[in-house]
Amino acid sequence: MKYLFLIGILFFSVAGYSQSNVNELFAAGINDAEKFSDSYFGPVSEGAIYSLSNGWYNSADSKPLGGFEISIIGNMTSFRNKEDKKTFVLNTADYENLQFVDGSTSKPVSTALGDLEGIRVFVEGEVGPITTREEFELPTGLASENINFIPSAFLQVSVGLVKGLEVKARFLPKIHTEDVAVGLYGVGLQYDFSKLLPADKILPVALSAVAGYTHLNASYDFTDSNIVDGSDQQIEVDMNVLTVQAVASTKLPVINFYGAIGYVSGKSTTDVLGTYQVQSGPFQETYVDPFSLTRKASGVSGTLGAKLKLGFFRLHADYSLAEFNNLTVGVNFGFR
Repeated sequence: MKYLFLIGILFFSVAGYSQSNVNELFAAGINDAEKFSDSYFGPVSEGAIYSLSNGWYNSADSKPLGGFEISIIGNMTSFRNKEDKKTFVLNTADYENLQFVDGSTSKPVSTALGDLEGIRVFVEGEVGPITTREEFELPTGLASENINFIPSAFLQVSVGLVKGLEVKARFLPKIHTEDVAVGLYGVGLQYDFSKLLPADKILPVALSAVAGYTHLNASYDFTDSNIVDGSDQQIEVDMNVLTVQAVASTKLPVINFYGAIGYVSGKSTTDVLGTYQVQSGPFQETYVDPFSLTRKASGVSGTLGAKLKLGFFRLHADYSLAEFNNLTVGVNFGFR
């Protein structure tokens, strides 16, 4: 399975699965292939949603008019102890054609985050007067390569406007490799309520609200993968993430501490596109743009962090507790 540090891990895991397993799963029929893919990809999509929701702030003290900060931000969203996200129970009664080679009717199998290996299934059916049987191994996931986090990284710019309002923008220019393209953009607002209070200049504490939206698009093209020549096979992923946070922080000259509580909501759509010709098993058919998978995730998050300010140069780090915990680290350059 391929992977690329930063946000590409998610989509290279999709790529590795698709190239080696899509055609085999289609041998079980379109319904079984779609059902399995939804359970397999779902947890990694959820983790990516939580990853992209982070990094919007490093203080509740919004910048004054003309103040700005340019940040390079990286997130690491952990699933090391998320055993319920690394596996799902495959019950053959829920599938039309998939069966376990060892005779089991139900057992845990790996998701795209997991590490279970060597689980073999088969599909059996009639092709004319002949009974055919196709055996193959179910895919494993990122943990099998000792990868236990989902990363994201981007450039972010924050500019102060008037009366405690700060506008933010983030982006990752679309990165193209031979087969993969991935990029993101987002916009956010921060409003510092403490600017309205009479004690704003006295108390070294700020209170603000932050809202941020992130859109990610990625694609993996495996047209030349020998599955079907000239079939324009590819996977496209679109992800939209919204977060709303209430933030509090200190306002000291050098080092400050901040905390937040908020809500994360996101939706991921994965489209399997192209033409797939199944040449073995009972389902010798052609599928065109066979299915689209949708996964939503939402939940409460809580964050604690610290920021070190040394003139124009700043560093910050925070840790968020949510359905998927996340570590954010940022390098910032700015002027207040």
